[in-house]
Amino acid sequence: MHASDPASGFPPPGFTRFWLGESVSSFGTYITQLALQTLVVLTLGGGAQEVGWLSSARWLPYLVLGLVVGALVDRYRRRPIMVTSDLIRAALLVMIPAAWAAGILSMPVLLVIVVAYGTASLVNDAASQSFMPRLVPSEHLQRAHSRIDGADAVAQTSGPALAGLLVKLLGAPLAVLVDAASYLFAAVAVATLPVPERPAGATRIPNLRREIRDGMVWVYRESGLAVLAIATHVWFAANAVLGAVVAPFALITLGLSPLEFGVVAAAGGVGALVGASTTGAGGRRLGTGGAVITAHLVTTLGVGLMVVAGLGTSGWAAAAVLGVGQACHGFGIGFSNSHEMSYRQSRTPDELQARTNTTMRSFNRAVIVVVAPLGGLLADGAGMRPALVVAAAVFAASAIMLAASSFRRA
Repeated sequence: MHASDPASGFPPPGFTRFWLGESVSSFGTYITQLALQTLVVLTLGGGAQEVGWLSSARWLPYLVLGLVVGALVDRYRRRPIMVTSDLIRAALLVMIPAAWAAGILSMPVLLVIVVAYGTASLVNDAASQSFMPRLVPSEHLQRAHSRIDGADAVAQTSGPALAGLLVKLLGAPLAVLVDAASYLFAAVAVATLPVPERPAGATRIPNLRREIRDGMVWVYRESGLAVLAIATHVWFAANAVLGAVVAPFALITLGLSPLEFGVVAAAGGVGALVGASTTGAGGRRLGTGGAVITAHLVTTLGVGLMVVAGLGTSGWAAAAVLGVGQACHGFGIGFSNSHEMSYRQSRTPDELQARTNTTMRSFNRAVIVVVAPLGGLLADGAGMRPALVVAAAVFAASAIMLAASSFRRA
């Protein structure tokens, strides 16, 4: 997506291969995300609450094991962990069409597989995010994250649309096989990286409880990341409600087909691509804090547009309004993520990278575990549109928290 720049030393050796593995696995992930939501709603006859339980199961391991995994990953080389967890994720995804073909696929079976998949993803995320500062010098971290975000946005744009087509042609259970293949590709890409790696040197006798505590103290007290961390937790609460509501809102309330829903979801990828492509210039103009706050405000506007989708319109017209809202939400993610990640990683020493990442991500995902089923319950009880209004209000609260703090000058 970008030419290399030898004069600046970017990309560093091995980054292009790492980026390619991340990009291909992202493509498969977006296919699976839509395929599983469609499977729950159309194949298993679920609604918003069931989609909420699916999201909760996906992120439950972060709540239960996140802090422990972060402390353990900081002890070891990260590349072998990434390869092994990718292979495990591929094997778990193959179990979904296998269970469907055997006639035993049900909501409980699916949730068990998704919890195991989420556990492998937790381990992979902890290793992958903490591996990046070993691969990329700190002065290039924002640029590296921006490049990965751009590829992720391309995957988010084309993945859901292809998923809608695959679901239509093959059925939702078989569509996840594409993701399984993408994880195999990522495992090979990482395994062949020409980058030597050693674990961080231990200065004290290993003590898991102390290591977990050190990570939490660093994030919420010593690093200056506390306001960003808490505002991000609030953002994830809003996103959990949105994630539980969008699929049933599109497929049931608006009556969109899986293909139409795939196109709508792809609009989020278009927005993310625009956000990732402009995040460097935006950061230079607005600063890190201003860029993140602006992104959250755009997301709030996008969810507000989703609320009015289908009011006085139907079919592709309703899908278009929903798609514009998705695009705004995607823009917010693409515009903010590289700034948040590089800001966090540049302030964190190598021996605390995995713990910092998993501490913040564990609490973020814990919010999803708790809020996603509640968001589904709210949508089934009060209606899809009121639930979307709640999501917009909570997104706005996250932006206000950052704007009212010193982070706005970051």
